Amino acid sequence: VPLVESGGGSVQTGGSLKLSCEASGRTYSTYCMGWFRQAPGTGGEGVATIDTYGGTRYADPVKGRFTISKDNSRNTLYLQMNSLKPEDTAMYYCAAGAGIWRGYWACSVHKDGYSTWGQGTQVTVSS
Repeated sequence: VPLVESGGGSVQTGGSLKLSCEASGRTYSTYCMGWFRQAPGTGGEGVATIDTYGGTRYADPVKGRFTISKDNSRNTLYLQMNSLKPEDTAMYYCAAGAGIWRGYWACSVHKDGYSTWGQGTQVTVSS
């Protein structure tokens, strides 16, 4: 399995969780890795991305609260989530891909450019 998420759970508003995504070596070496989420009845949205050089990008709803990072020694992607809100409740997915071409390769917080997806881990935030 190329991507395996863990770390989800149930917390109260204002709480924190740290998600992990273990990747196979080949998958971890792709240019872009990211976190996406999907709440019931929605089409899903991007949360944060990170490229091979450590460059990061965040969706506006999570800026200042979430931090994406990588541990190259462990082939693992992380998402530290602080100040959680009920609207953060969703299934969170880890993804990897080559990115999108804009005259240069770029990692987007949209699903374009991501070809490998994990099974997801549930995050529930109660008020």
